[in-house]
Amino acid sequence: MERKKLSGKERKARRKEDLIKKKVVDECVKVAYSKDDHLTEFPAFLKYQQNGLDLKMESQKGDTLSPSLKQYIQALLKLNMEGPYGTEWPAEEKIKRREMVATEARYIIIRVTQGHDSGFSQDQYLWYGFGEPVVAFVQFRFVVEEDIPVLYVYELQLEKSVQGKGLGKFLMQLLELIARKNNMRAILLTVQKRNTLAMNFYKKLRLELKRVMRFSVKLLILKPKAS
Repeated sequence: MERKKLSGKERKARRKEDLIKKKVVDECVKVAYSKDDHLTEFPAFLKYQQNGLDLKMESQKGDTLSPSLKQYIQALLKLNMEGPYGTEWPAEEKIKRREMVATEARYIIIRVTQGHDSGFSQDQYLWYGFGEPVVAFVQFRFVVEEDIPVLYVYELQLEKSVQGKGLGKFLMQLLELIARKNNMRAILLTVQKRNTLAMNFYKKLRLELKRVMRFSVKLLILKPKAS
C-alpha cells in the first residue's frame, strides 16, 4: 500500500509539530540538569541499612569530582571491568576517564556510615582518601534517545564487599525514582555481552522491578555491547 504523499502545507505542519516536540524534550532534559542534588527529593533513599550494611548516599558532578574520588572511580572501574574487556580495556579505560569528568555526568557516591563496623579493615577498601570509605558509585546522565528523554546509566560499580546484599537493586530503584521525578520516559544502559554477571543481574532486576514498581517509566532498556 502506497503512502499518501503530503502536500507542501502538510509537510510544513509536520515539521512544525516535530520542532515543538523536540523543544519539549530538550527542555525536559535542561530542567533535569538544572537541579543541584537529585537525592534531596528522596530522603528515604539517603541511607541503605540492610544485610549488614550501613551506607549513605551523596551527590556529585563529573566536573567537580575531588582528586580522591577520581582516583577511586578509576580504580574500581579497572578492578571490575578489566576482566570482561580483556585486551580492549586500555582503549576503553581512556574513554571512561573522559566520561568520568564530563560536565553532564551525575554521580551517586556510596560511603560507609561513620562508626559502622562493617567487618572490614581500612586496608581492605579501595578508598584511600579522607572521610568515610567509598564502596560504590553510580554515574548517570539525562539524554535524548530516539526522540525521547531518558536517564542513561553509564556506570553502576560496587566493591565485592557490598555485592550480593541488595545494594544494586536499591540503587536501580533510586534511579527509577529520579527518572520518573524528572519526566524521563525510560532508563537506558549498555551491558557488555561478555559481562555475564552484569547481564544476569539486570535481566533479573528488570523482572523484579516490574513486580514492585508502578511507574510510567519504561523499565530498563538493555543495549548489549558486543566486543
